[in-house]
Amino acid sequence: MAELTRVIIAGGGAAGFFAAIACAERLGPAGTVTLYEATAHPLAKVRISGGGRCNVTHACYDPRELSRRYPRGGRELIGAFHRWQPRDMIAWLVDRGVETKTEEDGRVFPATDESETIVDCLRQAALKAGVRLETCRGLRHAEATGPGSFWVTLTDGSALRAERLLLATGGNRSSAGFEIARALGHGIEPLVPSLFTFHLDDARLVGLSGVAVEDVTVAVPGTKLREGGALLVTHWGLSGPAILRLSAWGARELAGRNYEFPLTVNFYPAHRPESLLTELTSVRARNPRKQLGTWSPVPVPQRLWERLVAAAGIAPTAPWTAVGNAPLAALARQVTAAEFRVVGKSLFKDEFVTCGGVRLNEVDFRTMESRLRPGLHFAGEILDIDGVTGGFNFQAAWTTGWLAGQAMAERGAGPG
Repeated sequence: MAELTRVIIAGGGAAGFFAAIACAERLGPAGTVTLYEATAHPLAKVRISGGGRCNVTHACYDPRELSRRYPRGGRELIGAFHRWQPRDMIAWLVDRGVETKTEEDGRVFPATDESETIVDCLRQAALKAGVRLETCRGLRHAEATGPGSFWVTLTDGSALRAERLLLATGGNRSSAGFEIARALGHGIEPLVPSLFTFHLDDARLVGLSGVAVEDVTVAVPGTKLREGGALLVTHWGLSGPAILRLSAWGARELAGRNYEFPLTVNFYPAHRPESLLTELTSVRARNPRKQLGTWSPVPVPQRLWERLVAAAGIAPTAPWTAVGNAPLAALARQVTAAEFRVVGKSLFKDEFVTCGGVRLNEVDFRTMESRLRPGLHFAGEILDIDGVTGGFNFQAAWTTGWLAGQAMAERGAGPG
């Protein structure tokens, strides 16, 4: 009887779990797939994502359009998304009894609004496929002993051999996955945070935590960084989709500035200062007796409007007719070109996403196999791939995990 193919997967997150399932389902009784998770909590990130609802993917079904949501890795993912994309992931979940729902912004969640629904589905699928899950045991070291042959040492000191090895240990710099990849000959792009919020110390925002503006544009002067979307004022500064997208696309450049840089915000993107001044002048003529601080023609929350009026040097009780052209121009600038100073950052909730990782030109994206070490595969955030917020990072995990799992099973089932 032929020896069973032994597949070892390091990392019990979304990518590792999905790869293990894909591989075990395809291999069947012809092999063993063991998933090693260094902590006691596999799928921890799946549990906390989306505020505990799990933003499992995004309803974007065109591979090229989908790839544009990835500041790093988008070009490499185009072909991968032709093989496994959000439509496939949604169908996979439905086949296993998990209904999903799509929100207006395209984010996809389980219909239950509970991340445990996704966690339970993955765990049940892994159990049914015969995946062996080992928690509190991670990989410490791996040595290639020949093409498609590895000697792996675990954190408890035990050692074993594998024909296929998948590193899916995530983007945390403390993960052993990067050191193992480096020891096996791979280059690692420097790791910096990708999704983060901005710290500001600005009187215009003090006490406004929780105030949201539905549509703004944000930009970093002197760079090409410019994004749009909703904005949220927090206790420490600014967050929301517009800020998170800006942080993702500017991850490396903003890290190089030590997270201290100027930021401009247009709270009314339909206008620039000049055109808004024209509109405000017309408003003044039509509403001369109304108080400027209590009546706003601009679609921003009232509390924010009051702060912008004050920042323009205008008394809130001043009637529109009493406001001259110069302060009105200053108000137009506050609304459409407000300048802030960012003085630091915070990670976005508990969703740790990094820019950097295993160099993409060293990986075959048809199989997620190393171009340097046959039998070695990668999936998820250990790669230099990261997406903007909205379910895109999970989709990259599902796609790369599925491709790696399929490829490891195909190689394992073949004559070689």
